[in-house]
Amino acid sequence: MTQATPNDATQPTVVQASNVSKVVSTSEGELRILAGIDLEINAGESLALVGASGSGKTTLLGILAGLDEPTSGVVRLGPYELTALDEEQRAKARGELVGFVFQTFQLLESLTALENVMLPSELRGSRDAREQAVELLARVGLEHRHGHYPRQLSGGEQQRVAVARAFAAQPKVLFADEPTGNLDTATGSKIVDLIFSLNQEFATTLVLVTHDERLAARCDRSVTIAFGEISQ
Repeated sequence: MTQATPNDATQPTVVQASNVSKVVSTSEGELRILAGIDLEINAGESLALVGASGSGKTTLLGILAGLDEPTSGVVRLGPYELTALDEEQRAKARGELVGFVFQTFQLLESLTALENVMLPSELRGSRDAREQAVELLARVGLEHRHGHYPRQLSGGEQQRVAVARAFAAQPKVLFADEPTGNLDTATGSKIVDLIFSLNQEFATTLVLVTHDERLAARCDRSVTIAFGEISQ
């Protein structure tokens, strides 16, 4: 069993994995992706999950966020034990607590930038979804792009929309999977600055997957995943 201790034990734990494993069946037999992961992440902490391609870090991120289920073990997110919930209940927990930034942006092509950012607030039934989206697009420097569709935006602009959308959900935890992976170095650096600036302002817990050591170094703590285990 592998364990990583939280950075600041005085803060409440907002994400916890206990003896989490993930095994999938393949044509060649069972493949172990994660093995006995123990991990605690405190409120307000920024944590980088680092490791080589295929190490299991993205799978772990998905399990912690409630997008995937472990084969065994217990995962808690805020007040919820995710591993005791069905998919509908996990979706409700994600909608209440979680924001996402993906490497591939994951914007809805049929919606404008403004509509993409409004979506999380609208799903929560917020009456000021438009006002909040306008403010967030201004915060990420896209006040002039409200009516543009994703195909009309550059990669950096699409990721800015994705960041604004993530914070529109008012998340307790922001999960970011290689947020600069599809961007050039200069644009990626600006996106990172934006994520950390908004994360600090909104007092959000940040969990990100990255292979970039410079990005990992900006987090409060890094955890290295190797062959499905936490490397000490």
